[in-house]
Amino acid sequence: MSTSTVQATRFVGLDVHKRSVMVGAVDAQQQILLRPFRLSWAQFETWQAKHLQATDAVVLEATTHAWHLYDQWAPRVASVTVANPLLIKWISSASIKTDGHDTLKLARLLAAGLIPGVWVPPEPVRQLRAWVSHRRRLIRQRTQARHRLHRLLHRHNSAPAEGDLLAAAQREWGRGLALEPMEQLLVRQDLELLDGLVPRIDAVEHPLCLESVKAPWADQVPYLVQNAGIGVLTAMVLIAAVGDIARFPHAPQLVGYAGLGARVHDSADTHRGGGLTKQGRRDLRAAMVEAAWVAVIHHAYWKARFEHLCRHLTREKAIVAIARQMLVVVWHVWHNRESDQHGEATATARKMMTWAEQGGKAMHPDLTATQFVRLQLERLGIGQDLTTLHYGSHDYPLPPAGSVNVPDAR
Repeated sequence: MSTSTVQATRFVGLDVHKRSVMVGAVDAQQQILLRPFRLSWAQFETWQAKHLQATDAVVLEATTHAWHLYDQWAPRVASVTVANPLLIKWISSASIKTDGHDTLKLARLLAAGLIPGVWVPPEPVRQLRAWVSHRRRLIRQRTQARHRLHRLLHRHNSAPAEGDLLAAAQREWGRGLALEPMEQLLVRQDLELLDGLVPRIDAVEHPLCLESVKAPWADQVPYLVQNAGIGVLTAMVLIAAVGDIARFPHAPQLVGYAGLGARVHDSADTHRGGGLTKQGRRDLRAAMVEAAWVAVIHHAYWKARFEHLCRHLTREKAIVAIARQMLVVVWHVWHNRESDQHGEATATARKMMTWAEQGGKAMHPDLTATQFVRLQLERLGIGQDLTTLHYGSHDYPLPPAGSVNVPDAR
């Protein structure tokens, strides 16, 4: 929410639609100053230039237009609040719903100080979110195509080949299947789709890696990458979803924001828990569940915790519990800028080397890969005694601690 030192005397509610805007306003005593009226966007541009004042407080629900409108109005009025549409429904549910009623509800709730506003992300976070969303759409298309091809194999009782049966070098299985003409068409088009998505996904992921070493992300990514199951791309997804970690003074708030908290009904003598609230950022929740699956396979600590939980829960519930616990750890290392107490310097150094290789020389032209690894270890305050890194089939000598100068984040 934007604020200024100007005292608001008029509270303007805007019900924003694709082709029109409904406008209404009240004063601090809830008296109607502007009865709701509808304007086309062209008419609204003229109206706002003439009638929005420095003493107006404006409120609108979070929509596709919200950030653009926020940027446009924030310098001109006393405040702009982007309302959380879900909480507005809880507060102002009514049996009569019209655009005029909704507009006045917004204005009156704002005048009463009852609008639950959402955090307005700054422009760099918005750009990162758009980037991450585009990658997620491409990944979803790839996953859907792969699932369709796997279902076709199951229908024909075909045993999958070793390795990735959809990789270009492993597609001979398709020649031995007796496919109907339509199935042949679907297989051909899905394989073409997969082949076309590979360069598109690479074209998004490589710049994301390059972006990870630029301000304002460069001093945050190492604290996330050190966590089990989280690589640089997942770290950028988390940063895009969360934005400013300082918004969450306590770990449970971040867990709730991700929708990984449990439903609770606690009233009088009734105490009942339920499944996940799922009322939060779906991308953050999905990223943490994906990271949890990786962690329980490759990290001894999380593997042991997962196996313990599986004695009492299904695997699906256990992995969600692991994702929730991991997010608490993420909050601690990210919010407090500290190293992961469950981490190990050598394993972290390998992850930093993977990060360096993903971005390539263009990511940090002033540093070698091993210098980049040392720099990230020093950010975390670990690995001072680590002199050699075994990565892949090679041993790489690491520069001594304190020998790498920190380049400026670009």
